[in-house]
Amino acid sequence: MCRTLAAFPTTCLERAKEFKTRLGIFLHKSELGSDPASVGKFEWGSKHSKDGRNFSEDVLGWRESFDLLLSSKNGVAAFHTFLKTEFSEENLEFWLACEEFKKLRSATKLASRAHRIFEEFIRSEAPKEVNLDHETRELTRTNLQAASATCFDVAQGKTRTLMEKDSYPRFLKSPAYRDLAAQASAASASASSSSPAEPSHT
Repeated sequence: MCRTLAAFPTTCLERAKEFKTRLGIFLHKSELGSDPASVGKFEWGSKHSKDGRNFSEDVLGWRESFDLLLSSKNGVAAFHTFLKTEFSEENLEFWLACEEFKKLRSATKLASRAHRIFEEFIRSEAPKEVNLDHETRELTRTNLQAASATCFDVAQGKTRTLMEKDSYPRFLKSPAYRDLAAQASAASASASSSSPAEPSHT
């Protein structure tokens, strides 16, 4: 017989609640909520992401590839929080700013936003200066003279590579993520063992 939610072991439900609480602590919701670089509230429970993953699968997917982490709103939020602990959040914020920039269609908006991004992240002594070599910095400065959706591609690519090779492995090894992943694995295992597979009918 299929078991209803009420019939689930109390410990299973408690674990799910604890998982949600721990994620809230990890993401510092109140802190990220007012941050323009954040990607909004995280999703929880039975909600599924665009590729059909539930939240536990989403969390476990972050360790599969950096692309999966960046394609997850929750993953980006968690990674951003981790980068703040290392005082290197400007790299992700620059990458996110570039992603938003590429969506612009107005030439006027492209030009003004491009200069704003350059002033905030790329020029020497910028408030959130990212770590770029002189050649890339100057190439980007030149690109601003005829701003297009691709004018930050080289700088964005180098920043992404730096995060993938440097910060991302440390994020996966961090106690916060390892604990979260362990709970996600447990939650997935509990869900699959508590719910018998339903017969498929077409």
